Amino acid sequence: MFDLTGRTALVTGAGQNVGAGIAAALAGQGARVVVNDIDPARAADMAATITANGGAAVPLPFDVTDGPAVEAAVGSFGPIDILVNNAGNGGAERLAIKPFREMAIGDWDPAIAVNLYGVLHCCHAVIDGMCEQGWGRIITISSGAGTGGVNIGVSHYSAGKGGGLAFTRSLALEVARQGVTANTLALGLLAAPDPKVTERIARAIPVGRTGTPIDVAAACVWLASEEASWVTGQTVQINGGSITT
Repeated sequence: MFDLTGRTALVTGAGQNVGAGIAAALAGQGARVVVNDIDPARAADMAATITANGGAAVPLPFDVTDGPAVEAAVGSFGPIDILVNNAGNGGAERLAIKPFREMAIGDWDPAIAVNLYGVLHCCHAVIDGMCEQGWGRIITISSGAGTGGVNIGVSHYSAGKGGGLAFTRSLALEVARQGVTANTLALGLLAAPDPKVTERIARAIPVGRTGTPIDVAAACVWLASEEASWVTGQTVQINGGSITT
């Protein structure tokens, strides 16, 4: 089951963290992985790691917020069977965290650009090829911040993630008859760099731990597979049982 042999998968923001885990898992199931990252060195290093472990991967660096650059990069590469819209957070910049009332107009631009426009750009670059071949998988990585409100100073991030989620759901309906599925994973709290912070966060999660790249990657492998051909337009919560609204 979940055999991806012969499929080509593009994973954005795959040079590190969750994206790297997704890329490695797809390669492990037989997919040829196109490793995207805004940092060329990170993309090249991750592609080399996958190759060293017996998988097939090539780096393809570009900035998902740059529409023409996305179209040019993907167009030069060839047909994509699987797209994982993973690039997010604050994009090339650190995510600004502050109450909305304290933001200046424009403070929210980077978060909206990567989490919404990045998804639009990448989907636009691959969707025609998927529909023409009659098979495709689109997986958008969202967040609990995009499905419900959070009071931690990331309203602009919530807007971007919520927009990407809603777009993916509508795209799924548009292309369902062409053999293309589009789904979203809404992630809960992942492990923090500081183990003490991770331990504190884990206490509030029903299963007693934070999420890992493997948790997300496993869901991506399923949604990318033939076995998930009857699953589209859905938002799957990957959050350890946390209550969402």
